[in-house]
Amino acid sequence: MTGRTGRADRGAARAGGQASAGDLLELVRRGRATTRGALQQATGLSRATVGQRLDRLFRAGWLREGAGGPVDSPHGGRPSITLEFDDEHAVVLAADLDTRHARAAVLTLTGEILAERGGTLVIEDGPEAVLGELGRWFGELLERSARSAREVCGVGLAVPGPVDHATGRVVQPPIMPGWDGYDITGRLARALTEHTGAPPIPVLVDNDANLMAYGEQRASHPDCSAFVLVKVSTGIGAGVVVDGSVYRGVDGGAGDIGHIRVPEGAQALCRCGSHGCLAAVASGGAVARRLAAAGVPAESGSDVRELLAAGHPEAAALAREAGRLVGDVLATVVTLLNPGVLMIAGDLAGTPFLTGVRELLYQRALPRSTARLDVVASRLGERAGLVGAGALVVEHLYAPERVEERLRALGV
Repeated sequence: MTGRTGRADRGAARAGGQASAGDLLELVRRGRATTRGALQQATGLSRATVGQRLDRLFRAGWLREGAGGPVDSPHGGRPSITLEFDDEHAVVLAADLDTRHARAAVLTLTGEILAERGGTLVIEDGPEAVLGELGRWFGELLERSARSAREVCGVGLAVPGPVDHATGRVVQPPIMPGWDGYDITGRLARALTEHTGAPPIPVLVDNDANLMAYGEQRASHPDCSAFVLVKVSTGIGAGVVVDGSVYRGVDGGAGDIGHIRVPEGAQALCRCGSHGCLAAVASGGAVARRLAAAGVPAESGSDVRELLAAGHPEAAALAREAGRLVGDVLATVVTLLNPGVLMIAGDLAGTPFLTGVRELLYQRALPRSTARLDVVASRLGERAGLVGAGALVVEHLYAPERVEERLRALGV
């Protein structure tokens, strides 16, 4: 097992008294051991050692005592006091950038949104302006949520381009001119300090489809060991979650299915500079261009979404056709990855598009690949990227090895 549970088991069940305070916190957070006795059994640590390590977590404010749980001993006695991760000791900031629109929020450590806003932010204005404005948004949201800047433990940011996860920098993004290699984490951290007075805090950046997939999988399909989300908006991208972890490839390029060549797009010029990309003929932007050419006012995927919501027949027909093109490509994706859930999200994620996807997917993929496959629409909608970005920060900061670093920095 290579997912979240597997990592927790390996880390927290170390023999020979090696389990750290971070390992104990991981077991409590996952609900796998929530009393002192259960932690002793899971780790092999003595009662005194468990007590010492828990004391560090209590002093940091990361653990709290809950109600009495079941009696640990088969011989009876007083109920054991349960241990809980204290999700109120800090908050996370998250933002999801699209080409012309963005959403930002303050979230609890368990993903509850405390304050949220959306608005126009044009990615082509460049990182300096966009990230500076995002810092201002975060300042306003902290005021609305009645949380202080010093309670923020980290920031998660979703962007519409491939991201080198190790550096947090986008790599040759087709629809983000001026962002290639830019120090996003440094600029956003400075903007947050400028607008809120917050001390330097970690900023994590990932591709928007990756974070949408992460948020949706954790919220709605936690038991699905192979999960694929396809976002169809201005462009087309996929996020893949395997055993609870985002699969990114060697440098963040995994899931960029919008640039797979398709015969129907042979003459279509993509924003990446090539001809024949799937995104050039089946994205929200491509559908908008075809509608505009037919005299229907549409400039972007969001315009198409509004037309679909209003039941516009030509928009519905073109969305279904786009779904068929995407479904043809997804037949290969499904055959390769054998997911349990294939989720469609983004501007075109409505009935016409899903109908088109299903038509070609089930026609072209082997029955073996689709026998246990659920093809569904997004459940979190526009909040998926925010939830995923928040979860990315929490999983990073409260990983066992990082807990130890942070406890030492706090002097506990």
